[in-house]
Amino acid sequence: MTLLALIVFFASLVAIVCLFSLRSWEAARGARFLPLARARADEQARRLKSIIFASRSELSKLPPQMLYITRTLAHKGALGLASLARALERGAHRLADLVSSKHRFERRESHNEFLKQVNDRAGAAQPEDERRDL
Repeated sequence: MTLLALIVFFASLVAIVCLFSLRSWEAARGARFLPLARARADEQARRLKSIIFASRSELSKLPPQMLYITRTLAHKGALGLASLARALERGAHRLADLVSSKHRFERRESHNEFLKQVNDRAGAAQPEDERRDL
């Protein structure tokens, strides 16, 4: 998790440095980089801002009970989807066991001499408690 945060931080830092260098390049040249794309992005940002402000005033008109019901329904829906995913996972494991040629696999002693030696060395290297778990 820390590694991901560091990667995001440094990527953001590099992006900010790139934006400042682009700004200084534009100021030195007296030209704009991709002017049509910037104009479209500015227009979309203005449109999004107006939608956010309009929705803020509309949401304040809703009664608090409606917001509670909406939150509860979203929570119940998420829990239902999680239980459905868990049931599908169990069904997938049962299906895999059904179509597998080795039902309920059990470890046997190997016939290969090399594998026997490797298994003996691995067993000797492990403490007694870990060997019982195998």
